[in-house]
Amino acid sequence: MLIIITGGTGFLGSPLAEMYAEEGHDVRVLTRSLAAGETRHDPGTGVPGITRVGWNPDGTVGPWAKVLEGADAVINLAGEAIGEKRWNPARKERIRSSRILATRSLAEAIRAAQVPPKVLISASGVGYYGATDDQPLTERDRPGQDFLAQVCVDWEQEAKKAERPGTRVAFLRTGVVLERSGGALPEFMRPFKFFAGGPIGSGRQYVSWIHRLDWIEIVRWIVNTPSISGPVNMTAPHPVTNRQFTKALGHAMHRPSFIPAPGFAVKIIAGEFAHSVLTGQRVLPAVAQASGYHFRYPEIEQAFRGIFGE
Repeated sequence: MLIIITGGTGFLGSPLAEMYAEEGHDVRVLTRSLAAGETRHDPGTGVPGITRVGWNPDGTVGPWAKVLEGADAVINLAGEAIGEKRWNPARKERIRSSRILATRSLAEAIRAAQVPPKVLISASGVGYYGATDDQPLTERDRPGQDFLAQVCVDWEQEAKKAERPGTRVAFLRTGVVLERSGGALPEFMRPFKFFAGGPIGSGRQYVSWIHRLDWIEIVRWIVNTPSISGPVNMTAPHPVTNRQFTKALGHAMHRPSFIPAPGFAVKIIAGEFAHSVLTGQRVLPAVAQASGYHFRYPEIEQAFRGIFGE
């Protein structure tokens, strides 16, 4: 298969690209580190392997667009990290524009293709649902009203423009992806290393999580399942409260988990983003379960045993 990935050097895109390449697929990673249209084959990835293609995701179509012709799947994971720095107006605009413009470029290229890709799988997030406390949420629920919810709504609308005869579109409403090598888990682990871990705020807010291997396998399952389109919640079937999450993490790390991080301290450190951390969402993977996907790590304790090797 010919697989096109944006964000293919990141925490999620890199292992996904490597897995496809190891199976002998032709993987093209769109990257801003090369001039638009320039290509460079990754040494050591074999043939076809992984080829990096320069692009400029500015909302328009460029010379890179020809690599989309006849693709089996385009997987769009481009977007600036959300939680690494405090939000200010400029950063919020970068969070939004990095997603909207990249997706717009892809959608326009797909609409212009003579042989369009079979599927566009475009990232989104559980932030789509806004702050909902303990209300169980499926793909049928409506969006929230806050900043992240509106970003996700606009992001998905841009991706939906790629729909055309022969091309379906799916949205990945991703929760907290767990793996020791990156993502949010190292930040959760940090206080536990100093025997200072515990729940954040009240601890009652839900964490909608997923093991990275399940995330990768669901993406691959969507590629191979023509009946799947529209939103797909990328979360494990058993979300947990923050208190349950930190208790399981402490147990896996052989550390206590009773020292809470007060909500006001989180707000001081994280600013506006703290609202998402302190409220959370209880998101269920209704589409994946109803369509037959089998989770390798449905429970948080199983996930941590897999991650920490116990």
